[in-house]
Amino acid sequence: MGKKRIVTTEGTEQVDAKKAPAVSAKKRIETGILHVQSTYNNTKVMLTDAKGNALMWGSSGGAGFRGAKKGTPFAAAKVGETLALKAQTIGLKEVAVVVKGVGSGRESAIRGFISKGVVITSIKDETPIPFNGPQPKKPRRV
Repeated sequence: MGKKRIVTTEGTEQVDAKKAPAVSAKKRIETGILHVQSTYNNTKVMLTDAKGNALMWGSSGGAGFRGAKKGTPFAAAKVGETLALKAQTIGLKEVAVVVKGVGSGRESAIRGFISKGVVITSIKDETPIPFNGPQPKKPRRV
């Protein structure tokens, strides 16, 4: 931890532990963007402000789920709920959602987020689609 200071005041000695710095007040944000990235193995949810600067995030693995359970809709809903509780501390009222990926937690993360009283203004799907896809194997040379 840190070194302890001995503070003397008029003949009495007191041991004063080093105090942690006071948490500064976070800025109040009423609108934001919720980015949901859902894969087969995990679901990541990130909250940004209107410019795209990250404010807070969470994932199924960070919520305590391990292995195959990380990719489930239940885990995604729990991540959405915990992030919504964090977002209420900074005064978030409405959010635009951007979804990316093909996992099973796409809708569940959004439903978990709005269950705590946040209004959704729009939902946008930005799942990347390959133009040509993978190349076929070359013929075998014998």
